[in-house]
Amino acid sequence: MKAKFTGHDTFPLRYGWLFKAVNHLNSNGKFSSSDEDSIRQSIVELGVGKNMVKAIQYWAEASNVIHSERSNNSFTHAVSQNGEYLFGGESLEDGRDPYLELPGSIWLVHFWLNFNVEHLTAYRYFFNFANVQHFEKTKLIADCFEDAKKLVDSELGNISTIKKDIDCFLNTYSKKLKATPSKKSINIDEDHFISPLSELNLIQDNGGGFYISNLSERPELPIEIFTYALLEFFKTETVDSKVSTVDFDSLLSKPCSPGRIFRLSESGLGQKLDEVQNFTDKNISWVDSLGLRQVNVSDYAKTNSTLYLNQYYGTKND
Repeated sequence: MKAKFTGHDTFPLRYGWLFKAVNHLNSNGKFSSSDEDSIRQSIVELGVGKNMVKAIQYWAEASNVIHSERSNNSFTHAVSQNGEYLFGGESLEDGRDPYLELPGSIWLVHFWLNFNVEHLTAYRYFFNFANVQHFEKTKLIADCFEDAKKLVDSELGNISTIKKDIDCFLNTYSKKLKATPSKKSINIDEDHFISPLSELNLIQDNGGGFYISNLSERPELPIEIFTYALLEFFKTETVDSKVSTVDFDSLLSKPCSPGRIFRLSESGLGQKLDEVQNFTDKNISWVDSLGLRQVNVSDYAKTNSTLYLNQYYGTKND
């Protein structure tokens, strides 16, 4: 993995940013860090400052809705298949949910953002490698710094860089609390209620630098999104196309697994797999007997993760 603890200029992901990025490229706009004309054009078209343009580009790349391509010894950006799927191609009508109005779309963006073993960030460290449910921010910063030394094979930078990335990650995923004037109660600070990912309630700010992120059953996670994530993970686990099983424990705790990314408890994963059996007409099934816990994936399911996802959006085309 390569370290990537910078790029967002400490701006958390905001509502509308991913759509802005995709729409900008679909309208023949460009993202560039060196071409002054392109930068000025992006500032005008996106209606934000230079640093925020960089942040929009960062989050769109991180969630894999846009990607960079090498062309004529330089890099250009294009809308990815994920970006076209959710936010649309040349027409917004092509996008399943360009304004993230459905809760499942936010779960999907969360999965795309963390389903990555190429670059290590604070949020990918937390969702894929950290083993905490109650934590203090200062301890998480120290743990991330020490573990990153073992996980990455590039220049890590100093701990202050990781601290800024942890701050941005927590502001992206949790609703900021503030004390009322009476100091007898704590309310949500609406100024920080700006990130769609905070809606998932995966991390709660407990005040005083302490946070909670319990493993749970996640009944609010749509089964279509979970099924898609399971199949995408299955592809990475089984290089041999003849393999049709994946271990329950791998689904629960391996980096980039749905259990990890969605913060599922052991019983929660079992319940989701029970739902998946019914949802897929047993094209995905599992056994839990005599110490054997294994998930079976049919040949049909292996190649149709997007078709299952389409059922959430009520579409049949892939």
